[in-house]
Amino acid sequence: MAKQNQHKKTVTTLLLGAALMFGFGFALVPLYDVFCRITGLNGKVDLVAVEPSGIVDNSRKVKLQLVAVNNETMPWKFRPREVVTELSPGEMYQTAYLAGNPTEQYMIAQAIPSVSPSEAAPFLQKINCFCFDRQPLQAREEKAMPLVLSIDPELPEHIRTITLSYTLFDITPKSEPQLSQRGGS
Repeated sequence: MAKQNQHKKTVTTLLLGAALMFGFGFALVPLYDVFCRITGLNGKVDLVAVEPSGIVDNSRKVKLQLVAVNNETMPWKFRPREVVTELSPGEMYQTAYLAGNPTEQYMIAQAIPSVSPSEAAPFLQKINCFCFDRQPLQAREEKAMPLVLSIDPELPEHIRTITLSYTLFDITPKSEPQLSQRGGS
């Protein structure tokens, strides 16, 4: 009887351990997001518009590199209008990323930004960004997607280059009729 109780205790412990590991697995993504927001790691940036400071530091320039990446399942053509520019912290910078849907079907995309070095992420102020909204394109349609940003003058002096990268994901609902969609923006 003692051996049977020991087996029940072992099985219960193993099941409880498995349930806790399963729950922890689900909690990892939100915990990682919170960790990245607090520490600034992984260059994650907020997807909300901010007001620029209005103060321009003309005593220095920061090189801004713009990168465009397609997720492996995204067939669109996607690139920045300018690849590299220099601007003074506080200066307003306006550009665009160019997107083209080469397919024969309506598609919707979402861009996710990343900043490197991650320490610079809180200092990159996006005033208007195509990443704030979903980007629908009709078959064979092309468009310029606006980006207006500024670098906070409080950016640490040792940061001289910032890379802003956008990864484009296909978020087209699979249940929608693909060729009958009209509109878009």
